[in-house]
Amino acid sequence: MRNLILLHGALGHHNIFNPYLETLSRYFKVHTPLFSGHGDTELPADEINIEKYNKELALYCKDRNLTDVFILGHSMGGYIALCYALQFPENVNSIITLGTKFDWTEEQAVKESKMLNPDVILEKVPKYAQLLESQHGSKWRQLLPAVADLMIDLGKNPPLKNNLNTINNPVQIMVGDKDNMVTIEESVDAYRRLPNAKLAVLPDTKHPMDKVRPSLLLDLIKDFWNLS
Repeated sequence: MRNLILLHGALGHHNIFNPYLETLSRYFKVHTPLFSGHGDTELPADEINIEKYNKELALYCKDRNLTDVFILGHSMGGYIALCYALQFPENVNSIITLGTKFDWTEEQAVKESKMLNPDVILEKVPKYAQLLESQHGSKWRQLLPAVADLMIDLGKNPPLKNNLNTINNPVQIMVGDKDNMVTIEESVDAYRRLPNAKLAVLPDTKHPMDKVRPSLLLDLIKDFWNLS
């Protein structure tokens, strides 16, 4: 059976894919790895960054002898999927990204990272703090600054910036029209730079995975991967 890897975003969790598992399991053996520091995995003593997470994905595939994989990545998960295809194109069948940010600059990364202050989130958005604690346990307060550092590192050195045109695997770039983290413009730009890409803009759709309508996303997944 074909292998599908579902990759969560920064501060995300593999349980965001639960509404899709029953349907996708009809077509694939579905894998839902967690990046280190997320869920019940340990937060590394050294920093986390895109390169580290790309290595974790590569090791996950190598340990399970996964080749010709299909990948769906939400947000950062889509970025890592493309980094993996850049390094191991022969291991990737095709990729769908959803809500993946491509236009990373140092200034913007610093601005985004400032929003990841655990004390501020606890005070201003207590429900989000509760969600983070339920998904990642008490270490959520340490995970936030680690992800902030990941963003700043990505802003300084975005590995996909000048390399999208070398990824020849089929890719579908998807973005919600109400995504307040990712612009339609940067998604279109990435789509145009990828040699073998399609583009889908999801109507009335925000950035968080739980704000995406499963029926809409599943229809687009089935269309791209020709599932019937």
